[in-house]
Amino acid sequence: MEFVERLAYYGVRMLLSIYIVGAVSAGGLEFTHIQKGQIYASWALIQSILPIVFGSLSDYFGHRKTIFAAICIKVIGYLLMATQTSFFGFWAGCMLLASGTALFKPAVQGLLVSSLNNKNSSIGWGIFYWLINLGGFLGPWLAGFLRLVDWSWVFFGNALIVSLNFLLLFFLKPAENQLTDNTKKTLSELLKLPIITFKEMFKPSLISFLLVYSGFWMMYNQIFDLLPNFIDDWINSAPLLLQIGELFHNANWIELAKAGKQIPTEWLISINCGTILLLMIPFSFFFKRIDLITSMIIGILVVLIGMFLFGFSQSALICIIGIIVFSIGEMGASPRMREYLGLISPKGKEGQYMGYANLPEAIGWGFGSLVAGYWYQVHSDKHSLALKYLTEKLNWSAQSASELPKDQILITLSKALHLNSFELSQFLWLAYSPQKIWYWFIMIGFLTVIGLLFHQKYFKKNNT
Repeated sequence: MEFVERLAYYGVRMLLSIYIVGAVSAGGLEFTHIQKGQIYASWALIQSILPIVFGSLSDYFGHRKTIFAAICIKVIGYLLMATQTSFFGFWAGCMLLASGTALFKPAVQGLLVSSLNNKNSSIGWGIFYWLINLGGFLGPWLAGFLRLVDWSWVFFGNALIVSLNFLLLFFLKPAENQLTDNTKKTLSELLKLPIITFKEMFKPSLISFLLVYSGFWMMYNQIFDLLPNFIDDWINSAPLLLQIGELFHNANWIELAKAGKQIPTEWLISINCGTILLLMIPFSFFFKRIDLITSMIIGILVVLIGMFLFGFSQSALICIIGIIVFSIGEMGASPRMREYLGLISPKGKEGQYMGYANLPEAIGWGFGSLVAGYWYQVHSDKHSLALKYLTEKLNWSAQSASELPKDQILITLSKALHLNSFELSQFLWLAYSPQKIWYWFIMIGFLTVIGLLFHQKYFKKNNT
């Protein structure tokens, strides 16, 4: 069921950044990167904070009922995203999808935790994470074909895919951790669950870890929120497509490459999940031998190397290498965080502690989305930089520049400078250094590593 849910979710998630800011003439919504950041920040808060409460409710009501409700909410969200083009209409669809995901995640993860122990925890989470990435790898490819027909097909198609979980519910045994008649709470006690949940969360060692790890999620989510736009704007994959076509003697690929066609962005991003698919199981055995906090620190440092690679070159090959390195680091950082929380969770509170795992993502992803949206709009968006050059260097008035349709901005500057599209991209890259946006996220990663070192030293010493 996790695979099916992720197949639909990532099918939308990895394409969404391009759809939100894409020109209306190309089927996009043509929002700004700042508006995209606002959508993702709201999404992060809902999808990441609600599981803290829903985790307790999932433990109480049982996973089967919780999952059924989550699927219903997610389907409605996908349908709204397919049909709404206004900011608030599309925002509402995204928030419903986020709410359904928030309800789904702790129920499925709590069911997993209740089935694991110290001996098989690393392998169990490794397999779980492998299935997530199988959905994450296949989803963008399927969605990529659907968007060739129409963008709305992406959302309608994934609403249908996630609905398959209704069928799988028939094969799910009743939740084993559902409370018995002797331990069921009264209605008043049930209403106190959110208060109890948040009170438990403020244990010093727990809140320290959750706050420090927010830095990881702030930089990690940029592979989905920022990198697709960065690739779409700045990475030239036509030379790589030509090399692949010549290697396999594929005349069609060679012809497309010579015409300047690019490898679809979602295919490049899906390399992240593809790498994890191939390496997650053996890496689970490797990381099992390493202390949890140490594993997370090593993982984050490797992630930073990957981010440096894919963020500081216009070469598609270097970008791919960077995504692969990033993914290797992710395997040491992301699943081990949930393993850490699963192992320290008291019996009967597995879903609650899996809900806590979403707090760092709420803080990091939410704040990171707002910051990244503004930074990219001002310092890295190719269309914004082209308008900046028109007004500052070619003496266009701000009004004349603002009246240009989005799909005509780059064409207009290309004609003014007598450059083709690839030459213009290199020209703006050298003039404005749009890659500098990644400096900030790399610095945040280093601060997270330092925070984990202090957390490990202090709470190991104080045994809290």
